Amino acid sequence: MPRYFYEAKSLEGKEESGSLVAKSEHQLARALRRKGYFLISARIEGEEKKEKFKLEKLNIFEKLIGVSFQEKLFFTRNLEVMVRTGVPLPRAFEILATQAKSKKFKEALRKISEKIIKGESISTSLSSFPTIFSTLFRETLKVGEETGRLEDSLKVLALEMEREYTLRSRVKTAMIYPLVVLCTTFGIGILMMIVAVPQLKAAFEELNVELPFSTRMILGGADFLTKKWWLALLIIFGLASVVVMSLRTKKGGKFRDKMILKIPVISKIVRQTNSTLCLRILGSLLKAGVPIVRALEVASGALTNFYFKKSLLEAAKTIKKGGKLSQALSPYEEIYSPMVLQMMEIGEETGETSEVLEKLADFYEEELAEATKKLSSIIEPVLILIIGGIVGFFAVSMMQPMFGIMGGM
Repeated sequence: MPRYFYEAKSLEGKEESGSLVAKSEHQLARALRRKGYFLISARIEGEEKKEKFKLEKLNIFEKLIGVSFQEKLFFTRNLEVMVRTGVPLPRAFEILATQAKSKKFKEALRKISEKIIKGESISTSLSSFPTIFSTLFRETLKVGEETGRLEDSLKVLALEMEREYTLRSRVKTAMIYPLVVLCTTFGIGILMMIVAVPQLKAAFEELNVELPFSTRMILGGADFLTKKWWLALLIIFGLASVVVMSLRTKKGGKFRDKMILKIPVISKIVRQTNSTLCLRILGSLLKAGVPIVRALEVASGALTNFYFKKSLLEAAKTIKKGGKLSQALSPYEEIYSPMVLQMMEIGEETGETSEVLEKLADFYEEELAEATKKLSSIIEPVLILIIGGIVGFFAVSMMQPMFGIMGGM
């Protein structure tokens, strides 16, 4: 039987480490539980160095990749079931840690279990991992703990995460077609420049004809790509890096979001996506009992567009001074439709703001589903015009010298 080196902890928080001979890790955990300890980690003698190297290597990639939204959704669903069936929280987190695929997530869940055993609340324990658990996640569970309705909070979170996942998937699916077409066109264009254009250049040189500017420009580009391809790659990589880094800055992100809100068709989808997320999150938080000012601050952190974030944060300041939500968002009519503001006002008058916000979110979600279905049919003719223009420019540039030769004969 193998010898295991283990680390364990008691319910009182006392740590224990050592080695034991056991048939399996499961038997080791059972032996420790009989002593009043929970197994934290274990490794077989002789494999510790190999395991350590493996974990260090994995940790580097996990830090870069992070935890997927699907895995967090799976975790939330299962935790809600476990809490509902009466499984103790430390035990629930230990079980879910064994089921986690991401090493980063597995480690986080085990540490959270340890923190809960020491007496920390679940929301406080989760706050140690802000890159995994969002402010929205933590705040919702905090309300559940304070009200004694943790199961309900987890149920609301799982439902909202499912809706958010569906919403984002629809938008991504709608954008796949135009991206694939543009990438394919770009690839074919590069292939033509490398393979076909050099042959045409050789023919033009043999005929010794004067070439128009557009033709010389294409031939020069092809010559550059074939002889100095490494420099072309370096320039493309450098420009892409500069653009990405610029967009990650506050000013760059603000400029990007402003431009997106002005692009026809795309701007409508961006407004509907952010409006749906905003209304859904606000409605859920208010329904869970989160104060409206804190709900606005939390919701702003869940949105991606700068101007939607700004509208919620400014609204929170206005409400602190005694204003209403509908009045606080009225200066932002360019991003919120009049119907949203009117329905918010009705909700405030009837005292059913959370219900009204959820119904509005349902309505916008259906609208967005229809808009994403129509997106491909709207973008398709635009893509045809763009690709046709590029192909036409290339064809005319290459054929123009030949027409000149035929005219001179």
